[in-house]
Amino acid sequence: MRFKDVFSIIGPAMVGPSSSHTAGAARIGRAARQVLGEMPREAEVTFFGSFAATYEGHGTDRAIIGGLLDFPTDDPRLPDSITLATEAGMDISFRQGTGLFPHPNTVRLRLIGQDSGQELTLTGTSIGGGNIEIVDVDGFGVKLTGMYPTVLIQHMDYLGVLASVTDVIRSGQVNIGHMSLDRKNRSGAALTVLELDESATPELLQALGDLPAVKSVKLVDLNEAGQEEKGKESTS
Repeated sequence: MRFKDVFSIIGPAMVGPSSSHTAGAARIGRAARQVLGEMPREAEVTFFGSFAATYEGHGTDRAIIGGLLDFPTDDPRLPDSITLATEAGMDISFRQGTGLFPHPNTVRLRLIGQDSGQELTLTGTSIGGGNIEIVDVDGFGVKLTGMYPTVLIQHMDYLGVLASVTDVIRSGQVNIGHMSLDRKNRSGAALTVLELDESATPELLQALGDLPAVKSVKLVDLNEAGQEEKGKESTS
């Protein structure tokens, strides 16, 4: 059984003022950055609920953009993140969303990669104490908490794909703590999310990417210090 550490209860080391509106928002931004695998050249940020009402006063806007720059929650550059991102060439827009949303602290991101031009849509919620849940990636329903290293595998929903994926993970001697899958339709596009007990090596990510039905592999690891290109990707 995996237990929460004390910092997941009292909140992370952070640049304030709020663990849910600031630290959690930064973690959502970092998760999105790592799924995209590069700095965005465009970032459309839509806030819902409490986020929409208070994002400027609580620094949620700066926290999200700091996360997109791959800054951890205690990075002293977070208050200046919008300026830094703009200087780096990121085109940023903020919106207040309406309608149904999964949690009072919800943000939806639409990103376009700086180099690849790849588009990503991602919805995340900040559930308190700096903890988050990513609930949607490109229209796939997921549950990604960021508490453990997580691999996202986009693939076709063919017979035997999951067995091949778990065989590769087993060969890499890494234990799967939680696995979920969502698909567009039978034999169509699918997304498998694997929470691991330890981070995946580049060799393991490459082996997963080499599987015939796999389109892309991304690693999200929010427990390591921010790096300019922490997101890892293997494509076939």
